[in-house]
Amino acid sequence: MDLKDIMQEKVFAVVGDTLNEEKYAFKIKNELMEHGYQVHSVGKELASLNDITEEIDVIDLCIHPVKGLKLMKECKKDYKYILIQPGAESKELLDYLDKTHAPFLEGCALVGLRLYSKIK
Repeated sequence: MDLKDIMQEKVFAVVGDTLNEEKYAFKIKNELMEHGYQVHSVGKELASLNDITEEIDVIDLCIHPVKGLKLMKECKKDYKYILIQPGAESKELLDYLDKTHAPFLEGCALVGLRLYSKIK
């Protein structure tokens, strides 16, 4: 799996402060929507990934690693990939994802949009 694979998916859950224009979660959410992706916002808009009623293709972590780890431990939803934005990673989070065999990639959705967006 690489960033190109992730950007071919359709439904993203952006985890972070998607309401604050200064935050990357806000920028990522809006750019994904501008490129035709379906986006759900977790953190400030929805409290949990489990609050999303439909299937999730990609969980995009743009949140403090402690909060991201907590949300991932609580997650009961199926998903295909986790994308961990720069700064959202921690040893504890990566160890947990490795232990649970979660398919994850450390990378940037904004770079992925520039390089591999399905809709240009």
